[in-house]
Amino acid sequence: MAAELDFSPPEIPEPTFMENVLRYGLFFGAIFQLICVLAIILPVSKSHKADSDNFEPKNSEPVKKPKATAPQISKKPKKETKKKR
Repeated sequence: MAAELDFSPPEIPEPTFMENVLRYGLFFGAIFQLICVLAIILPVSKSHKADSDNFEPKNSEPVKKPKATAPQISKKPKKETKKKR
């Protein structure tokens, strides 16, 4: 009975090129998602934001934005009634 049992490892075929591309693509996608989630959770340091503000030219006068004019309501002329003669 011991001679009938085969304890050799099963034959596993080598992965094809497309299976390798899919496997590594899934790994890179998972790493990218983890980086995105960590970017949302972890706060951005204030010093980085202050450095980016230094590149903008600072004027002594605040920038005045033109006021948006309210859209004019178009008034239709009242319907003129015919004069009775």
